[in-house]
Amino acid sequence: MAQSHGWVKRYFKAFCKGFFVAVPVAVTFLDQVACVARVEGASMQPSLNPGGSQSSDVVLLNHWKVRNFEVQRGDIVSLVSPKNPEQKIIKRVIALEGDIIRTMGHKNRYVRVPRGHIWVEGDHHGHSFDSNSFGPVSLGLLHAHATHILWPPERWQKLESVLPPERLPVQSEDES
Repeated sequence: MAQSHGWVKRYFKAFCKGFFVAVPVAVTFLDQVACVARVEGASMQPSLNPGGSQSSDVVLLNHWKVRNFEVQRGDIVSLVSPKNPEQKIIKRVIALEGDIIRTMGHKNRYVRVPRGHIWVEGDHHGHSFDSNSFGPVSLGLLHAHATHILWPPERWQKLESVLPPERLPVQSEDES
């Protein structure tokens, strides 16, 4: 009986050691490197949730790439909503700082994206709450870069950074 009690004590001690190492490592990984998120809504159709309300894509979000605000036109990013800080939204980067963009329904027909900001839009125009509603977004609101669709299995794929030709900036910072 005493031997079995010693085994339980050793097992419990090893479990606790592993637990108190694994939890901080997992939390740090999810906070700093990558995590997964379920995408809801129609704003990114057809790239995400092409089946409408019947399905929700689950995407891999890479925190590492946006750490230094390294985003490019066409990237799909997760960001804190400028209108509701409790909510995260997922949109495509259309323009970078210094670019002049032709808007779609914004109060100004053309906007020069200010320094430290990006212009984001949903792929499903007219069904998206995006920069056309709230203007350029501060880079400080970036949360992560969506890199892959993980669920449903038949949609497993890498998300490409593609900018629709009709949404190219009128003038890019690199052209100035």
